[in-house]
Amino acid sequence: MTLLTPGRVAQAMPGILIRVSTPSIPPKPRGKSPGWKTGQSRQRRIRYPIVRKRTSSSRKAEPKPA
Repeated sequence: MTLLTPGRVAQAMPGILIRVSTPSIPPKPRGKSPGWKTGQSRQRRIRYPIVRKRTSSSRKAEPKPA
């Protein structure tokens, strides 16, 4: 058995990886989703009333005792 140089190992790597294969699963096909079926009725989004934060009334300055 001969010792391989790092360059020879790098050259042999693609062939080794092809023979070993990969443990991962192949990618799934992609595409556009079908979306809404024709004639299917849609419901409008429920609108909720806007909740506003009350502005605090400013306190009047109390008169200082003399």
